[in-house]
Amino acid sequence: MPSSGVLLEQYYRELVGYLRSRLGSRHAAEDIAQEAYLRILERCDDTQISHPRAFLYRTALNLVTDGHRRSKVRRAEPLEVLETDERFFVAPVHGVCRQEERLALLQRAVAELSETCRQCFLLRKLEGLSHGEIATRLGLSRATVEKHIVNAMKHCRLRMREWAEA
Repeated sequence: MPSSGVLLEQYYRELVGYLRSRLGSRHAAEDIAQEAYLRILERCDDTQISHPRAFLYRTALNLVTDGHRRSKVRRAEPLEVLETDERFFVAPVHGVCRQEERLALLQRAVAELSETCRQCFLLRKLEGLSHGEIATRLGLSRATVEKHIVNAMKHCRLRMREWAEA
């Protein structure tokens, strides 16, 4: 029987289409699908999932719901709080240092990726190109681009977690 990861890959494009119809944005749908896929891979590397399609969809829908909740809370924040709250004007020094450390770790992790994987990841995350645009630019298939981006995200998360714990 194929592994959960292989089965989940079969549903990736289907999930992107479903999310696109719900969210109205292919870019947002791809981001949610990648995040859902990555979360499942991180939790279930060797574990069989009895209903992989349902599990993938539920994970994706939970991410959509979480995103809506966060944006709703942000929209509900009165502007006066932003104008009077000092922390919105001056970042604490330890916060800046921590961000710089995390950025350095991320750069180290990205440097470990293969050239093609790194290009796909950076074109997606820094330039905001769609999978199709990246595929065209690099002469790859969309499926290859999708796999590279998911692999890059998984690698970066795992390496940053390893280094942070060390």
